[in-house]
Amino acid sequence: MPMSLLIDARGHRCPVPTLKLRRALETQGHVTLLADDPMAQIDVPHFCNQNNHVLERAEADGAHWIFEVRTGRSA
Repeated sequence: MPMSLLIDARGHRCPVPTLKLRRALETQGHVTLLADDPMAQIDVPHFCNQNNHVLERAEADGAHWIFEVRTGRSA
């Protein structure tokens, strides 16, 4: 499993979780995002598709979602 930066965006409303994810992916190759805003289920996959990032995991865990995203940059 790759080293991953963990961003806990629970309690923040969209677009804040996606903005935090975008900022992290500027310097990190792999990010795990925790979000509890239901809009994140739509916003995060859309962000990944629009920016050529790879959504490796999108899973509900109780009252929040876990998203694992790998940057689309070539290594």
